[in-house]
Amino acid sequence: MSVRRALVSVSDKTDVVEFARTLVDMGVEIVSTGGTCRVLTAEGVPCREVSDLTGAPEILDGRVKTLHPRIHGAILAQPKKESHVATLQREKIEPIDMVVVNLYPFEKVAAAAGATLDDTLEEIDIGGVTLLRAAAKNFENVAVVSNPSQYGWIASTLKENDLDLPKDVRRKLAVQAFAQTRDYDRAIHRFLAGVTEPDDDFPDFLNLEYEKVRDTRYGENPHQKAAVYHTRARDREPSVVTAEQLSGKELSYNNLMDLDAALACVREFPEPAAAVLKHATPCGVASAPTIAKAYEKALACDPISAFGSIVALNRSVDLEVGELIHNTRFVEAVVAPDFYRNALELMRTKKNRRLLKAYFPDLTDIHLKPERMMRTLLGGGLLVQDVDIEDVRPQELKVVTEREPTDEEMKSLLFGWRVVKHVRSNAIVLSKDTETVGIGAGQMSRVDASVLAVWKAGERVRGCVMASDAFFPMRDAVDAAAEAGITAIIQPGGSKGDEEVIQAANEKSIAMIFTGLRHFRH
Repeated sequence: MSVRRALVSVSDKTDVVEFARTLVDMGVEIVSTGGTCRVLTAEGVPCREVSDLTGAPEILDGRVKTLHPRIHGAILAQPKKESHVATLQREKIEPIDMVVVNLYPFEKVAAAAGATLDDTLEEIDIGGVTLLRAAAKNFENVAVVSNPSQYGWIASTLKENDLDLPKDVRRKLAVQAFAQTRDYDRAIHRFLAGVTEPDDDFPDFLNLEYEKVRDTRYGENPHQKAAVYHTRARDREPSVVTAEQLSGKELSYNNLMDLDAALACVREFPEPAAAVLKHATPCGVASAPTIAKAYEKALACDPISAFGSIVALNRSVDLEVGELIHNTRFVEAVVAPDFYRNALELMRTKKNRRLLKAYFPDLTDIHLKPERMMRTLLGGGLLVQDVDIEDVRPQELKVVTEREPTDEEMKSLLFGWRVVKHVRSNAIVLSKDTETVGIGAGQMSRVDASVLAVWKAGERVRGCVMASDAFFPMRDAVDAAAEAGITAIIQPGGSKGDEEVIQAANEKSIAMIFTGLRHFRH
C-alpha cells in the first residue's frame, strides 16, 4: 500500500497545514472540503476541492459535502477484487489511500453555557463519521488519521517506508478511529437521552466504557490477576486512578482499593481532614484547624492498627505533616491534593512509600457530587446504585430522649455521623469533638461492634459520643455504651425496639438523636 492521494477534512485545524505540506512534499495529492481547502490554500499548500472529484457542489449549508459515491467508492474499493477495479475504471473514480478527518466539537458545544438544542444538533457530524468508518473498515488498503496527535509519527513512518504504512500500523489507526466514532456516538446518546428522558435514572440498557490504565502486580492475592481501568467521563473528579504518582513502588490492587476509600472519607470535610485506613476501613479520622493536627489526631485513634496504613489528606502536605507521616512506622501510601517541595523531598527518602497527588475541586463542596457506583456479581450481573452522599442537617435531626445533647456533644455527633458511613457494617464510631476515639467495624451484631469500639477507645471512651450506621434492635448496645461512659448517641431509628432503646437512654441520661437516614456499607 502506497499513499498517493489523501482526503483531508478537519474541524480541528491544529497542525493540519504542516502535516498536509509534508504530504505534498512527499508527492501526495491532497483532496479537501471547502473550509479545510481554503485554510490549506491560504498557507500555500495545493489541494483539490472535493467537489472537483464528485462533480457536485456542497449543499444544505455544508451539511452534505462528502456523502457521494465518488468519495466512498474511492475509499471502500478493494484493489485485489477485479470487479471493484472495473467499477472504479468505469465510473472514473480515483482511489483515496488516506483519510484525515476529525469531527465537529459536539461535546464542547453541548457542554457550553446557554447552548440550545438546535445549536447542539448542528454539531452532530455525519460526513466525518462516515468517512472515518469507511476508511477504518478498509484499513487493509486505506490509512485513517483521526487525531492531530497522530500527524507527527505518521509523517515520520511514511518517510521511513517510502510512502507506505505497514498493515499493523493501519490496523492500529483503524482501531483508534472506531474508538473515536464510538465515543462520539455515546456522547450524542448521553446528551439526547438527558434532554428527552430526564427522569430515566436507570436506563434499560447500560453501556459502560473504561480504558485500561495498567496492570497491577496481582489482585487481592498473588494468585489473582488484576488491572485498573478509567472512565474519561470523570477526568475532573478526585480519583486515585488519575492521580499523579510522585514516588514509591507500583500500586497494588489493595493499595488502590484502600486509597479510594480513604479519599472518599476525607472528601466529606470542607475543613482540613485526615483519614488513616486499613483494609478499606478507617483506623482513625479527624478534622482540625491544620492538616498536621488532623493527621496527628486521626493516627492517635488506633496507632497499632495503623501499621501498614493508607493515609488521605484533603490539604496539601506541608513539612509539618510530612515529618509526622515520615516518622510514622510503615505508612504504605499517602494521597493528597499536592506536596510542598521540602515535604516531598523528605518523604521520598523512603523509596517504597507511594505518594500520590490527586486533583481536588472546590474543597467547600467536595462531598456533594451525585455519582453512581457499581459492583459486579459472580453470576454475571451488575449492581448499580447512587453513591451515599446524603448528609443530615441539624434542623432535621429528632431528639427522642428527655435530655438534649449539648452543643459540644452535637458537634461530636455530627462528626461521627459523617465518618460512620465509611466504616464497614455493622459500624459504630466513637468520637469526641472532631476526632474518632474508637471504631467498631464489620461485626455481625451491633452490640459486638459497640463493644469493639469501646475496647479500641480504652481510657479515652469516657465522655465521648457514639454514631451507629443503622438502628439498635435492642437496648443491649445502649446499656454497654452507658457502662463505658458514653454520653450521647446518633442513629437512624426506625426499629420495632425503638421504645425500649429510648427508655434505656433515658434511664442512663444519654441524649439520643434519630436521623431517619441509614448508612449501611457492605
